[in-house]
Amino acid sequence: MTLLPILVLAAGTYAFRLAGPLLSQRMQVSARVQGLLSLSAIALLTALVATATLTSNGGFSGWARPAGVLAGAVLAWRKLPFVVVVVGAAGVTALLRMSGVS
Repeated sequence: MTLLPILVLAAGTYAFRLAGPLLSQRMQVSARVQGLLSLSAIALLTALVATATLTSNGGFSGWARPAGVLAGAVLAWRKLPFVVVVVGAAGVTALLRMSGVS
C-alpha cells in the first residue's frame, strides 16, 4: 500500500480538528456545526485506522493485525494505561503470528 492515502486521511483528520478553533476566532459557529466537525474528524480517523489495519501492500493484511488492533481498542476502552494498550495489541498480534495466523 502506498503511503499517500494514509497521509491524505491523516491530514484531513487534523484539518477537521483544527477547523473548530480557527473558525471560532473568525466567526460564530453553531453547536451543530461544531458537532458535525467533530463527527467528521472521527469518521476520517476511523477510515485511517481501518485502512492501516486491514491493508498491506495493496491487499488484505491478514487476521493477526486486525485482531491486535481490536485487542488494543478494547484495552483503551477499558481505560487502561497507554503502555498496556500498546503492549497488549502488539502481544496479541505477535502471538497470533507465532501460532501461524497471518
